[in-house]
Amino acid sequence: MAKRQAEEPLEKLAAHDSPAPKKLRVNGFAESGEQGEEPGAVAGEPESAEEDEEEPDYPRSIRQNAPTEGYTDLYLDTINRAVLDFDFEKLCSITLSNINVYACLVCGKYFQGRGPKTHAYFHALEEAHNVYVNMQTKKVYVLPEGYEVFSESLEDIKFVVDPRLPKNEVLKLDKEVDDVLDLLGKKYRPGFVGLNNIKENDYFNTVIQALAHIPPLRNFFMLEDLSSKSELAQRYSILIRKIWNTRAFKSHVSPHELLQQVSRQSNKRFDLLHQSDPVEFLCWFLNNMHLALGGSKTKPGTSIIHRVFQGKLRVESQQITAKADAGDRLRFEEAAEVHVDTSHYLILTLDLPAAPLFQDELDKNIIPQVPLTSILSKYDGVRAQEQFNMRKRYRLLHPLPPFLLLHVKRFSKNKFVSERNPTIVTFPVRSLDMSPYVEPNPKIHPPGEPIWYDLVANVTHEAVRIRDDSVEGEAERKVWRVQMRDRAKDEWLEVQDLFVEKVATETLFTKESYLMVWEKRRESKGKGAK
Repeated sequence: MAKRQAEEPLEKLAAHDSPAPKKLRVNGFAESGEQGEEPGAVAGEPESAEEDEEEPDYPRSIRQNAPTEGYTDLYLDTINRAVLDFDFEKLCSITLSNINVYACLVCGKYFQGRGPKTHAYFHALEEAHNVYVNMQTKKVYVLPEGYEVFSESLEDIKFVVDPRLPKNEVLKLDKEVDDVLDLLGKKYRPGFVGLNNIKENDYFNTVIQALAHIPPLRNFFMLEDLSSKSELAQRYSILIRKIWNTRAFKSHVSPHELLQQVSRQSNKRFDLLHQSDPVEFLCWFLNNMHLALGGSKTKPGTSIIHRVFQGKLRVESQQITAKADAGDRLRFEEAAEVHVDTSHYLILTLDLPAAPLFQDELDKNIIPQVPLTSILSKYDGVRAQEQFNMRKRYRLLHPLPPFLLLHVKRFSKNKFVSERNPTIVTFPVRSLDMSPYVEPNPKIHPPGEPIWYDLVANVTHEAVRIRDDSVEGEAERKVWRVQMRDRAKDEWLEVQDLFVEKVATETLFTKESYLMVWEKRRESKGKGAK
């Protein structure tokens, strides 16, 4: 295909020197450094000194609205899908701007704009990388000509940029999910892909993985149009759709784009460089996502977050006062008045019994255990909890939320050290009865009938000893994992960053559970329910 002669010098148009590799012979006349005369020059006519000092005019491509007839697929064979990674924040690699960003489909780099004075335009001239996709509109263009490309061969790229499954496929994700292959032929299961631990963001990965397996929340962010919502909601929606992508180019996902937004919005309280607590992040994330979706700070149930997780709690409080009797002995008295308050919750905290301080030779390898039902008795309305100068009793109220978030409190801090309680919590994977901890209300639930919950996800903690040059000798590093149930195959998988493996159901409770997600059964089938 013959190149067209330039109508206007590139230097005058873009105020930049033309790239040296592009100084070529075009249409029979020579560029700088070659023999030949410009068209229109009179043979033998002397040139002025000023003309000798001026740079020659370099040709540039004429902008086109459509490809030349017969060349509709020009340059499409240069696309390299293996290097395309659309998980990172959409910023120009030169200006760091997020406005009108295009991705080069040959090398994968991001550039701003596609006009004659843009970085994408010069990248096309300098590197001969000619195909670009707009990260907002998903339209594909050829540069430097500037025309849009319409080809069915590009549909897979457009889908990976912003994967959107139709509603009928989303509703079948928990029923008919099969393993698929990525570009390299590696198997992966949609919904159970690894998340890249860029630096120290494993705490973040476990929370995102657990939330991605809550069907009403997942379906909302995969199907709803959130283009008018905040950046936090939009980026979380994209990440969830990539986790459940059935046509991905690679078998893992990087959460970089959402992490950057979380870091900015939390004033770097949660970022990828410092390990944080998963429950602290979850509390921040749920509250901010509730507001991002237009939820009210005072009115409950105004967003999908509250409709899925929010419940009500009755709190009875009694003040405890210390007085000295006639013998100067200290005596504690409870106030006669009991204050009763009703509050809302998203997460229920469970307190572990104190671990033994001393152990003999026979007991030093024994790890203490406690049933989940035992630590749930905190909410039976009978057992009192002492907090400072108050004695409190807690009781859950009907209706319980569709999904319960239980936080097993393992870490405590004082002025000197941070302590970890290694007690193992034993629990059934299915049929956890929550009725003993709920105030009876015949209008909502028949008295005496169980309220069944089944485990959906379990975030676990592991303390790994690492070498430390300080006086203490050895330090402990926190490792976070998440166990998730595959509803379609009725099996459990454990994910630690990029590693995904099957685990036996009988061994789930053998690790230090830290955050548990329980799903309420829609229809109670009596005490004999499976």
